[in-house]
Amino acid sequence: MKTPPAARDLAIGVAAVIALSRFAPDPFAWPLAGFLVAATVVGVLQLLADTSSSAESAGVPIESVVLPGLAAGAGALAIRLVPLGFGLALGVVLLGALLLLAIATEARLVRSSSAPSSADRTAVGIQLLVVGFLAFAGVADVLPGVTVAAGGATPPPDPIVLVAFAGLDALIGMALGYRAAALRSTSLRDVGTIAIGAGMVMAIAALALHSIELPRLIGPALLVLVFFLWDAIHGGRPTRRRDSRRLWETAFLVVIAVAVVAWSFGMRP
Repeated sequence: MKTPPAARDLAIGVAAVIALSRFAPDPFAWPLAGFLVAATVVGVLQLLADTSSSAESAGVPIESVVLPGLAAGAGALAIRLVPLGFGLALGVVLLGALLLLAIATEARLVRSSSAPSSADRTAVGIQLLVVGFLAFAGVADVLPGVTVAAGGATPPPDPIVLVAFAGLDALIGMALGYRAAALRSTSLRDVGTIAIGAGMVMAIAALALHSIELPRLIGPALLVLVFFLWDAIHGGRPTRRRDSRRLWETAFLVVIAVAVVAWSFGMRP
């Protein structure tokens, strides 16, 4: 896989900011993560436009920046899970390598004149699962009261924190679902429907898993499993019959979401 030279510079720069963000106070975690997402998206857009002749005429597909952008933001949050020392240096290197791999993969897909192959979908799918795990773990760690402490005596989070937790996991799920669906369909309606459904499922699963107080990394791992199963179920080509099924599916998810939210807040002392 030929990696654009500018991709290495971008990955190194983002990794350096991620390393420095580890030493920032907790309130600065979200602004730094948001800054890295925006900066990475802009950088990848410019990089892909410069390295692809097809992008000059048709533009860079918006889905091509989802994976690198999410990887940068997830790295800024997940790096706070790593203790200071050699592990931090190793974690920064691995996050930089993951970002470089994501950029190289998207650059290759943008340069290709054919539809993504099965190998391409598998490669992107694996990267989505890894980035999703980092994002879910980072969100749960940074929000106060969401992660269960080692002694199991963590006080319950405020309702606003729970809403933010579900909302952020929903946004992550939507981003993951959008990128995965865009590999299989060029219809904005189909891709958007799957993305919204994935976001709803992730929010429901996040609240449900939080209510049973799982250890720190078990919850994010199970959320990734839920997304994998959701994507596998919706991996086929869209049909009219499937469109009607999605309407019922969405209605069912809304009902489940209301029930889970009521249950989560009802369990608060």
